[in-house]
Amino acid sequence: MKSQILVKRYTLGLVNSIKDETEFSALLGELSAFSELFHTHKELKDTLLNPFLPTSRKVQIAHELLATTSSGKKAQRFILLLVENDRLELLPEIIESLPDAWNEEKGVDMYEVASVVPLTDDQRKKLKVKLERLEKKPAVLKYRIDPELVGGLLIKRKNIVYDISIKGSLLRLKEKIIEG
Repeated sequence: MKSQILVKRYTLGLVNSIKDETEFSALLGELSAFSELFHTHKELKDTLLNPFLPTSRKVQIAHELLATTSSGKKAQRFILLLVENDRLELLPEIIESLPDAWNEEKGVDMYEVASVVPLTDDQRKKLKVKLERLEKKPAVLKYRIDPELVGGLLIKRKNIVYDISIKGSLLRLKEKIIEG
């Protein structure tokens, strides 16, 4: 629970420092590249997460490493901030939550759309237009396959669920039959 709160704080702080979509894309790419480097080199990861190594030495190592990359100043400062506060292990979660936080900051609704089979491009466009019209806001849709649905769609936005699936219809029918 504590790590989720920290991820949210760092993510929102980072989002609030970003000026535009171009800077967001560049920053996300730079942080992702560093995260991949960090997780693919076991010795580097072990060193920067070592609780017995002084923080000043970790910062020095990270600073030297960042000097060899093409990361921008903002990405470097953010990574060094995480190292200084012994929070580098949160970087993958921060990267994962960054697009949603960015879109929320910009007033764009995020939807998760589950279907049994992949939707065609035409179906995706129509669904996006309908959701934008319904909510009167721009929308970003993430798609996933859910073989348990049988048919139809399950659309989630935050804690709101639009269940237009056969499975959902059958469950609602079952509840009505039980109620009498």
